[in-house]
Amino acid sequence: MRLQTATRLALYAILELAGQTDQQLSRLDIAEKFDVSSHHLSKVMRELGKAGYVEAVRGVGGGYRFVGNAKRTTLLDIIKIFEPHPFGTEKRKEPGQETDVGRTLEMILDEINDTINSTLDTVSISTMLMLKNKLPDA
Repeated sequence: MRLQTATRLALYAILELAGQTDQQLSRLDIAEKFDVSSHHLSKVMRELGKAGYVEAVRGVGGGYRFVGNAKRTTLLDIIKIFEPHPFGTEKRKEPGQETDVGRTLEMILDEINDTINSTLDTVSISTMLMLKNKLPDA
């Protein structure tokens, strides 16, 4: 499964911020940790702010903090902000799709996409943080 770079950055930033609710993190801190452009991350953080998941705090010691609900926010919630048609929601005409084989393939691909969407919609940010904390140190 492929996600756009902005989508991955959003997931990284949300997980980093939600995992450190006692502090604010600068855009540069997040960008350096994940070795990404702080300029690109700025655009991502702006979208996350518009969606109500992060808040920018200005001034000395400012940065970003997670303001969403980690138990209710799912991976799909974040993905939908950046992916225009997540996993099969865009229907377009494909060669051969009107044939029996094409319709059968489309039916299977739709089932796969439904499974992906359902799974992403059940994995919360808090679940991701628990899984992350169980990983051995790299």
